[in-house]
Amino acid sequence: MSVVRTHTYSVAPADLEEFLARRASLIGTIRDSHPGLTRTLLIKLEDGTYSDTWYWASGAQMGAALAAIPTFPEAPLTMALTKDATAQNGTVIDDNH
Repeated sequence: MSVVRTHTYSVAPADLEEFLARRASLIGTIRDSHPGLTRTLLIKLEDGTYSDTWYWASGAQMGAALAAIPTFPEAPLTMALTKDATAQNGTVIDDNH
């Protein structure tokens, strides 16, 4: 069963374009070495924060990628543009798209 990791954070409006470019680079780098990343979804919420959900084929693949985060130079560069970040992991129970 697939798993997700959802991040919630804010990004200053002036930093959004740069954040999106850095996020795209980070996603590409992670996919190159961890093909279990199947989908990402970034949503701007009505309070101005962002919900960023990353879908993984398995918990083991997500765990391996999370353990490797220190090896991805894009990770701290991307997250430096966020504030008040939180993260939660979950398991997909029903997906009707």
